[in-house]
Amino acid sequence: MTTIPADHQAELRHRQPSHGAIELQDDKGRRRTVQLDELSEADRVLAEKFGYKPVFKREFGYLSTFSFAVSISGLFATVSTTFVYPLYAGGAPSAVWCWLISGIGCMCIAFSVAELVSAYPTSGGLYYTVSRLAPHKWVPSISWITGWINLLGQVAGVASSEYGSAQLLLAAVSMGSDFTYLPSVGHTVGVMAALTVFCGLINSLSTYWMEKMTKTYVIFHVLVLVTCCIALLAKTENKHSASYVFVDVPSPALSGWTPKGFSFLFGFLSVSWVMTDYDATAHITEEISEPEVKAPWAISMAMLFTYLAGFLFNIVLAFCMGDTSEILASPIVQPVAQIYYNSLGKGGGIFYTVCAFIILQFVCFTATQSLARTFFAFSRDRLIPFSNVWIKINKRTGTPIYAVWISVVLCICINLVALGSYIAIAGVFNVCAIALDWSYIIPIMCKLIFGKFEPGPWHMGKFSTAVNVWACLWTLFVTIIFILPTNRPVTANTMNYAAAFLVAILVASTVYWFAGGRKWYTGPLIEADVLQDTDSHSSHKAENVGLDSEKA
Repeated sequence: MTTIPADHQAELRHRQPSHGAIELQDDKGRRRTVQLDELSEADRVLAEKFGYKPVFKREFGYLSTFSFAVSISGLFATVSTTFVYPLYAGGAPSAVWCWLISGIGCMCIAFSVAELVSAYPTSGGLYYTVSRLAPHKWVPSISWITGWINLLGQVAGVASSEYGSAQLLLAAVSMGSDFTYLPSVGHTVGVMAALTVFCGLINSLSTYWMEKMTKTYVIFHVLVLVTCCIALLAKTENKHSASYVFVDVPSPALSGWTPKGFSFLFGFLSVSWVMTDYDATAHITEEISEPEVKAPWAISMAMLFTYLAGFLFNIVLAFCMGDTSEILASPIVQPVAQIYYNSLGKGGGIFYTVCAFIILQFVCFTATQSLARTFFAFSRDRLIPFSNVWIKINKRTGTPIYAVWISVVLCICINLVALGSYIAIAGVFNVCAIALDWSYIIPIMCKLIFGKFEPGPWHMGKFSTAVNVWACLWTLFVTIIFILPTNRPVTANTMNYAAAFLVAILVASTVYWFAGGRKWYTGPLIEADVLQDTDSHSSHKAENVGLDSEKA
């Protein structure tokens, strides 16, 4: 990637003079005027360039930001919960080749997102960039739809991660009982709800503690991934041949789709669900020092690590998985956990399944942090109902507590559909990938069509347009795959409910738009109007628009 020389970075970051003042307001409504030169460089840019008042402490550095970005993918655990899709689609070759092919498209999306985050590092993420990339008259409507789709994708992402986390924990319990205990859907939903509440409690801590926890994650993840691969290769007695892993696609496919080449494509779902939520790091940019450099670097490097390590991990699993039909028929409904049990025995199976559970919980911690910051950012711009509640910052922790807990409630509610239809949970996995990727592609298309983009310190130079175009085309292609049922014949128990979830949120957001949103929503608001220090204005105070009346 191309990095702008240091002598030009200041010009990009400071398109306005770094002097003047803004008026800040605390949680009790008390106001104080702060000179811009008293703020950190990142906070000055936030106020001057983007018009937002700094409210978060910038605790995240290079390691913790990179660890945060890696934790969003949760490679070791998320592959464990989605490996079933390529197995049904086309066996071991689907798991391997779909990862290699789809990963390229996902990398293009990730690089495109990183480029936008570098230019516009706010907690609104890609939603905010529309206000800088689209013509003024189109900003409200495009921002509205981008924001709501992104919100749906993030809620679905956290919900599906918590559900998968509950499945892994109960799978370990089942192994410990020698499979005398088999988890039911009701048990899984109950454990999911408890884990989601626990995640809410963790996210109620201050950014300081979240940064400390996040920093250790990447080391633990890499150690688990490497040791598991070594253990599987060393302990699995009857490994498959290279032909079985890379060439032999079962016919007919277990999915029931024909021809088998088409069925093969459903393996893309595992990759797209693991390698998504690229903009999660963008949503904590107001908690990162030098976010215009560190955030895009973390996004790009984390996704590159996930792509390469994930490809190798899928190959190891394919060689060591044993009989496909046997692991798909596992009583714990977790093929990868069954692989651990078969190859490593009871102790090894429980250990690595619990490790996958812990890693997936880290995914939930960081994804919930990102979701809560999204609720905060969207409420700051009055995109969602009861905005004056979700923007409130707790004076002790410095975090948006109410935004955290509305995130928890929504994630539990969306997972309750499993009580009525277990297969509907697969739709939550699907809609996560679809919604999030489209919330990225809309701003990327605005960048390509309207030509208003001004690059930040991290950008792709002459490769930018080609990468952006491929990201858009790839998203359009896989969206068609992801809304189709993954199994045939299609019945109520094999239907793909992703389209239903997506339509529901689009209808709800459209009704809300016409019911009143179009009357007051004009796109991202300016809440910090910087007053320049001049003689003619020396008696004035900084003017705040948007949140003053809501006592943020």
